[in-house]
Amino acid sequence: MTILVGYLPTPEGEAAVEAGLREGALRGERVIIVNSPRRGAPVDQRRVDDAAGAALLDRARAAGVDAELRRPLHDDDLYETFEALIEETGAGLIVIGLRHRSLVGKFVLGSQAQRILMEAAVPVLTVKA
Repeated sequence: MTILVGYLPTPEGEAAVEAGLREGALRGERVIIVNSPRRGAPVDQRRVDDAAGAALLDRARAAGVDAELRRPLHDDDLYETFEALIEETGAGLIVIGLRHRSLVGKFVLGSQAQRILMEAAVPVLTVKA
């Protein structure tokens, strides 16, 4: 089986990678690190470049985990990207990092993480930084 790890270069993303690699090592499963920039964004500081991607894969190797980095583009709905990857890879777990948001912020802006957490077809492990 496969573990999908949502990654942005933030403290929450780092926590998700660490938890995903621990789960991968514990379960003997492959890990796919998902860094999904928004389609059409002229510059996205959250996009992982080749050097940073290689460093993530080096961390996985050091943890004894078979890993891959994917950078699928998404439109407004990151949830659909994860669902497509579940379908394609047969993933059995998603790991994402969460940051604190006020109730008003969640209501007004919605939450990609919340939708993944509530609607994903597989269990979701959430971590904080």
